[in-house]
Amino acid sequence: MFAVYAAEPNADAPLSSLTVGERPEPVAPEGWVAVKVAAASLNMHDIWTLRGVGIKPEQFPMILGCDGAGTLPDGSEVVIHSVIGDPSWSGDETLDPRRTLLTEKHQGSFADTVVVPARNAIPKPAGLSTVQAACMGTAWLTAYRMIFTKSGLRPGQRMLVQGASGGVATALIQLGRAAGMEVWATGRSDDKRAVAQRLGAHATFASGERLPGKVDGVFETVGDATWSHSMRALKPGGIIVISGSTSGPNPPADLQRLFFLQLRVVGSTMGTRDELADMLTFIANAGITPEVGLELPMEKAEEGFRAMLDGTATGKIVFTR
Repeated sequence: MFAVYAAEPNADAPLSSLTVGERPEPVAPEGWVAVKVAAASLNMHDIWTLRGVGIKPEQFPMILGCDGAGTLPDGSEVVIHSVIGDPSWSGDETLDPRRTLLTEKHQGSFADTVVVPARNAIPKPAGLSTVQAACMGTAWLTAYRMIFTKSGLRPGQRMLVQGASGGVATALIQLGRAAGMEVWATGRSDDKRAVAQRLGAHATFASGERLPGKVDGVFETVGDATWSHSMRALKPGGIIVISGSTSGPNPPADLQRLFFLQLRVVGSTMGTRDELADMLTFIANAGITPEVGLELPMEKAEEGFRAMLDGTATGKIVFTR
């Protein structure tokens, strides 16, 4: 079958191991289903896989792609949930120490067919297109969990999204606005800030700019480059929810501010199958249109990977079959 895969790990030149070609047709074991992929979206996780992060060398070749939407053999349209837990685990699968994602242990969704546990194929709401649904499994689910499960913020409170042009950040803006938050966002350029405003941000600011007021919560995916600004932006008792550190994982702690103002820092990773199902319904009911910055046929996947590495696309990059 057709697939986009990492032939081998390459830490210094990840795109050198990106391969578009043929891979064996997968067989669904008992309790799993085969999904014919119609669309799948790109995540930074795919870049890390190409670099060999979080995957052993002997697991290559590895088909890339955590997210996707497609059809089951009976024609049912589904959205893929990429978190695969241990069958013996009960409860929140993101806390399962044996959990994995597609492309870490199991082959991914950038292919004609992907196999997943039956519970990981979630019915697609009629109100979402296939391309929109393909965005949901990683970035949008991460954003949904950050706001609705982790932050504790209420409608009417003020939230700040740092680095508001990537997949998680644009999702945070749209979900926060739909939930009744006052949404502020930062961006490195006029174009990126314009996108944030178009998606629903009430106010936008240059990265690191002094804000006109304090916020109840900050949503972080950037790390080193924005951390000090995030800490200074918070009201006493405020919260930072962090799900990534694209600029570096070791920001200054600013412990005096942390304890004196009784600030909270909460980590968040992906989301559960039930959260994804709830989010799909919320998005369909709210009429939210996910931001897709680039849509390409899967055969041109390398263009999408380069756009992600260069930072030229806003929102999600989606590959179609």
